[in-house]
Amino acid sequence: MSEQKNPEGSGEPAGQNGQEEAVPAQREDTGEVIGTRRGMFGADNGGDTSGYGGLVRTVRLPGASSRPYGGPDASEGYGEFDEIADELEGALDEAGLVPENVIEKTVVDRAELTFHVERGALPAVARILRDDPALRFELCTGVSGVHFPGDTGRELHAVYHLRSITHNRLVRLEVSAPDADPHLPSLVDVYPTNDWHERETYDFFGIVFDGHPALTRIMMPDDWQGFPQRKDYPLGGIPVEYKGAQIPAPDQRRSYS
Repeated sequence: MSEQKNPEGSGEPAGQNGQEEAVPAQREDTGEVIGTRRGMFGADNGGDTSGYGGLVRTVRLPGASSRPYGGPDASEGYGEFDEIADELEGALDEAGLVPENVIEKTVVDRAELTFHVERGALPAVARILRDDPALRFELCTGVSGVHFPGDTGRELHAVYHLRSITHNRLVRLEVSAPDADPHLPSLVDVYPTNDWHERETYDFFGIVFDGHPALTRIMMPDDWQGFPQRKDYPLGGIPVEYKGAQIPAPDQRRSYS
């Protein structure tokens, strides 16, 4: 049987059924391993109702990147990401802040730039990114909560997506807090549009944004117990009746694990 060629005609064998290109690229075996996830969604307290209980995946956070960072086009050598980092570090120096103490690590992953910031310095960093003429990240498109139960001492993460309309650039800030002290400073004074985003993140993840003008639940009832988007939140639910058929709540369905 002749060897199957790839569609590009380069002579390299194609994947099974010619679908190798459809598989997402895997992150390199670098960074920090914080746990192992089993099943499709990683739930471990309500039974695996997905049928994918045999899946095992290492949960790995990308490690700090080294210079040069390159740019969003994945080019090597000094690039746009280095320019942003240089301007930010210089502005922090001018503000009397030590960059090494403020920026815990800088990560370039999937052609995206993320600054991991010490939580107490978050408002100062955000204000510099917004106001410095060489940076001018005028728009924060929101804050996303993430829960990593295995990331001991940093279980709760908040990720801020910033856009510079002036320079047409994107950058992210990531801040962590321990589950035992889920407090982060609010950025509503710097980016007023974060008002509702911080409320939603509080509602679903339990991150308390200190200084928020009115931190209240906006999706769940005021007396709701727990935070539904945390990984350790029980599946739970209520049974649903549909055209005479009774569909049990997720934690009462058949378990495949």
